[in-house]
This record gives sequence, structure tokens and C-alpha cells, in this order.
Amino acid sequence: MSSRFVFYALILVVVVILIWIISDTFTQPGVSDLEGDFEELVFFRNENNTGPIIRLYVVYSPDTIWESMKAYGGFMPHTKYGNTKVFFFNSRENAPTKINPVGPYFDEKYSPYCTGFYEKSSMGQEKFLKFPFEK
Repeated sequence: MSSRFVFYALILVVVVILIWIISDTFTQPGVSDLEGDFEELVFFRNENNTGPIIRLYVVYSPDTIWESMKAYGGFMPHTKYGNTKVFFFNSRENAPTKINPVGPYFDEKYSPYCTGFYEKSSMGQEKFLKFPFEK
């Protein structure tokens, strides 16, 4: 085998691997790929950069597509030893406009309109509840 053949074969392998990596980078799934409509209404992140970071989201979702809601929560940013919570509401008018850093996170009058709750804990454990405030 000539050294020229080996050289071109290696270049071809490198180019193919680069194309594969670049195509995978630009075709990652995201929120826009989910079934259903999601609109972030309120967001809170504490200013503590030395301890646990708490992220709270209020999201409008007119549909109750449970798997998409859970996947949406999974796409939200999460920090190791932090906590991410997403509250889903099926009405813009009946969703909180302010959110508190400690529980209860919003006024209880909005609780009946909360259709879902997603939480990713400090150790990365995920929890999803349907109609979390129903008794």
C-alpha cells in the first residue's frame, strides 16, 4: 500500500467524523421539537452563586400532553446541587405573574389552574406530578 493511499484514507475518515459531529451538534432535540405549545411566563433564579441555585418557572401550556410537559422540564437549565421547578398552567389569565423564592411559590388562588409540576432535585432526581394541588 502506498503512503499516499493511507494519507488520503485518514483524511477521508477525519472529514467523515467531523461531518458526523457537526450534524449531531445542529440536530439536537430542544423545546421547539416538543408536541404542544409552551410559553414561559415567569422565571426566578436566586442570586446565590456559591450555594444551591434555585430556578423556578411558570409556563403556559394549553394542552396536557404529559410526556411533552415532562420533557420540557427536562430541557430547563439545571445546576449540580441546585433545584429546578417548573409549574405548568393551562390559562395565561389564571397563572401567577410573580413567583416567590420559597414555598408557597405563588398565591394559592392560582393553584386550581396548575396542571403539572416538574422538579429536578439537587441530586438530579426528576419528579413530575399531574394536577399537583388537587386534593
